[in-house]
Amino acid sequence: MQNIFKYLKGDSVIWIVTILFLGLSMLSVYSFVPILVKTEGGSPFGYLFKHVIYIGIGFAAMYWIHRQDPKYIEKLSKFIFIIAIALLIFTFFFGVRVNDASRWVRVPIIGLTFQSSDFAKLALVIFISRRLVSNRDYFGSWKKSFMSVVLPILLICGLIAKDNFSTAAIIFLVSLLLLFVGKFPMTKILGIIGSGIVAVFLIVMTHLALPAMNLLPRFDTWMSRFFKAYGDGGASVENMQAINAKLAIHNGGYTGVGVGDGDLKHYTPEAYADFFYSSFVEEFGLFSAIILIFLYLILFYRILRIGLNAKNLFETYLSIGIGLLLLTQAMVNMFVCTGIMPVTGQNMPFLAMGGSAMVMSCISLGIVLSIARKNNPNGESLNSTNKMNENEH
Repeated sequence: MQNIFKYLKGDSVIWIVTILFLGLSMLSVYSFVPILVKTEGGSPFGYLFKHVIYIGIGFAAMYWIHRQDPKYIEKLSKFIFIIAIALLIFTFFFGVRVNDASRWVRVPIIGLTFQSSDFAKLALVIFISRRLVSNRDYFGSWKKSFMSVVLPILLICGLIAKDNFSTAAIIFLVSLLLLFVGKFPMTKILGIIGSGIVAVFLIVMTHLALPAMNLLPRFDTWMSRFFKAYGDGGASVENMQAINAKLAIHNGGYTGVGVGDGDLKHYTPEAYADFFYSSFVEEFGLFSAIILIFLYLILFYRILRIGLNAKNLFETYLSIGIGLLLLTQAMVNMFVCTGIMPVTGQNMPFLAMGGSAMVMSCISLGIVLSIARKNNPNGESLNSTNKMNENEH
């Protein structure tokens, strides 16, 4: 094990948790895809093979990035942000449409698809982290702070919201939390929240008044999901998905029915992604689900420790932003499966069936590990490094 960690620098706990997640994802995805086989054809092994390809790409990217100096991420923050905007605009006009939503871009030749929003949310965290440092002296000016910090958030969220409202909402929330951490004026944060609410209200009213414009093509889907969660959803698809998810959790009990023996995964669309947590509880049980939550909390804690121990303020903000993104996405998946939130399209980081989300999650952790490696080049644990620093003083 020691020989392995000679090459995996940064934070050994993060590496261990990530490798555990990736190994578990192969087992669970192979078990959770019967519904996909039934609707799309193919075989469980075929989907597993595709998932393993994404894992390989993600892990290779994570390893390569963790060997780089994070200063390059900081220098390229504006370029990365521009690429994200370009991808979102391209997806808006030429994206692959599924369920009335244009979220995916197909890679030529190899035929694999990825969601541009997965890249955009990381790009925004990088860009905002940089602006919170470089434009710190302009926070008092509403005009300058709006152009440098607020407008990029509204631009990314606005481009994503039309086809993926839940992702836009998560990015907006994480951005506000990052602004709070970066000591952005609270009055301006409240102003952003108020402006966002007014903007959403005006867009919805315009959509209802002028339905021919089709401003929000997924508006009926959103309403169906909302009323399913907080009213009478009837026999809608989303309602049946949510019912099956809760039945799966109930069916799992404390110890689960066993890997591969779950029943509800055969009737729950996206059992391998959006409803991963419910499928996991059914087969692995409540005790395993608690351990899973604990592992996510450990990962979040280690990311925060790395950020707080960083000597560069940009690296601190970036680590915290990435930690918030990963934890929020995992929490939303759990809340949807347990009926706390309406149905959304958020899967479990590192665990759900691969794709751009898997690759970008690995890249995100690669950035965090590069920050840890820079600030702890000899590979000691954070605790031992802190003790050494205290002894020197």
